[in-house]
Amino acid sequence: MATESLKTSTRPLPKGKLSYEQFLQWLDEDTWAEWVDGEVILMSPISDEHQLIVSYLTALLETYASTRGTGIVLTEPFQMKSGADLPGRSPDILFVASSRQHLIQRHFLDGPADLVVEIISPESRARDRGEKYYEYERAGVKEYWIVDPERKQVEFYVLSEQGIYRPAFMGGAGEYHSTAVEGFWIRVEWLWERPAVLEVLRVWGWVP
Repeated sequence: MATESLKTSTRPLPKGKLSYEQFLQWLDEDTWAEWVDGEVILMSPISDEHQLIVSYLTALLETYASTRGTGIVLTEPFQMKSGADLPGRSPDILFVASSRQHLIQRHFLDGPADLVVEIISPESRARDRGEKYYEYERAGVKEYWIVDPERKQVEFYVLSEQGIYRPAFMGGAGEYHSTAVEGFWIRVEWLWERPAVLEVLRVWGWVP
């Protein structure tokens, strides 16, 4: 049976609606939550598989981005306020291009990330494919990945010139080349098989 990692604290929820600024003041590093319509939404516990995928994909993205100098990789519970009239979300993984790093504030990203990755769980499936999908599209997040550990598949969406997400690839195996992280590509099955990062570097041709 998979173990779970508890992400939420036992702190009492604030009464009444909060501004986003008040939410950030209330939030601490031990409380993983999002801000939606003035309400605090606590995040549910995650599975070990969820955490392993986040850690592995973050390692690949950070290795690539730091080596190539393409941008910054951030992870939950870091906040993203993608628009003035949009919720404050805490995506599993965000990538912000070097040219847009001025948007990174001390406690949140003040604008849309270039890439957002959500690893879905049974309780978040509808939210990640529904509310967040349309929020990220509306905000202008260039690329959105939805990783489904249970089904072992990933959905990749790229923002079109019309501001609409178009499916770029979907499946449990095969190569995907990112448009938001220039030059970055993965084999989807790596997320389930998790070969050593050094092996991935060999496949990328970075090491012999």
